[in-house]
Amino acid sequence: MPLRALLLDFNSYFASVEQQLRPELRGRPVGVLPVMAETTCCIAASYQAKRFGIKTGTSVMEARELCPEVVFVAARPAVYVEMHHRLMDVVNSVIAITEVLSIDEVVCDLTGSWQREEVAVKLAKTAKTKILAEVGECLTSSVGIGPNRFIAKMASNMQKPDGLTVVHGEDLPQALYRLKLGDLHGVGRAMLARLENTGIHSVEALCQLDRASLRRVWGSVEGERMYDRLRGEDVSTPPSRRGSIGHSHVLPPNLRTDQGAYAVLSKLTQKATRRMRAEGFLAKRLEVWVDYRQRAPWVAEGHINAMSDTLGFLRMLDTLWAERPRGREPIKVGMVLKDLTRADQAALPLFPTPSAAPGLDAVLDKLHRRFGNDAVYFGGAFQAIGAAPARISFTHIPDMNLE
Repeated sequence: MPLRALLLDFNSYFASVEQQLRPELRGRPVGVLPVMAETTCCIAASYQAKRFGIKTGTSVMEARELCPEVVFVAARPAVYVEMHHRLMDVVNSVIAITEVLSIDEVVCDLTGSWQREEVAVKLAKTAKTKILAEVGECLTSSVGIGPNRFIAKMASNMQKPDGLTVVHGEDLPQALYRLKLGDLHGVGRAMLARLENTGIHSVEALCQLDRASLRRVWGSVEGERMYDRLRGEDVSTPPSRRGSIGHSHVLPPNLRTDQGAYAVLSKLTQKATRRMRAEGFLAKRLEVWVDYRQRAPWVAEGHINAMSDTLGFLRMLDTLWAERPRGREPIKVGMVLKDLTRADQAALPLFPTPSAAPGLDAVLDKLHRRFGNDAVYFGGAFQAIGAAPARISFTHIPDMNLE
């Protein structure tokens, strides 16, 4: 079975970028926060912080208890995106990138002579060396090489930080037995609970099941795909279809009011509709939600004919916002545009919703591209215009020209 995939995973990416750009942070436990507030949590941690048990999701209070010396810094998404593109250029100059999986993870398919172990290892080491020389010493990476992408991903996790691990097909699935079930890519919290409820408590026990049993456990053909992935088979995955575009934001203390929460929701809605038009979609539903301190969250949703008008969705936001509970302290808000359809494939409704302002979005989009996204905006976002910057999710690398 040939080696078909090389996966490169940058270690503690956000924190490593901060340490690279701020030498005073090197060697210190660092926690990256979405906003500088005592009530938020870490979205990333340096390896020095991880040794104390600080990880993604650890609250500021808990992090201080685990490590009084921890240093907190505010996330800088634009900086991380810029560094990402620099790193991609370096990697791509050594070995062709097949797919960018996330801001800190890329995969390169191995073909021809690259499938020989000595050649693949040399390519990985060359990429590491070139990153060190051209980007910086803090941007280390762990590389996994295997017969498919799944195994390459698992191999990259076996030696961190700054590791390089090769897993051959003939070593499978036994080479995976030392991993925990939750370490397997594709086994999230819900699936882990399902496996344990089925009596499967280890990777070895999982690998001993036949293909039909895994299909029953997963409840779909994905179980059969997992059976093959665990054994190094090259499994094709059906392309995913985008179903929504959304944003959320932890409110800084000065915006934890009804007016502040609304302003942030208005800014997020304007950002999402701008993205939706750029990607060529229309949406039929808008969902908004608010998390409150020590109270149950509030969620509301509105329906409309498929459209992409910012003003139309802002009017829907106003209608939904009027239903919110009063007298509570909002701490986080979010919105999602749902039921997306391609603008060039959407069926025309019998009674179309007229545009609130024909041609306005095209003019605004042109102004944003030329002068920046905050150059002109609808007034509802005024109080939050300096808040809710671009955020980086696990699979979404923001286009800073849009966000």
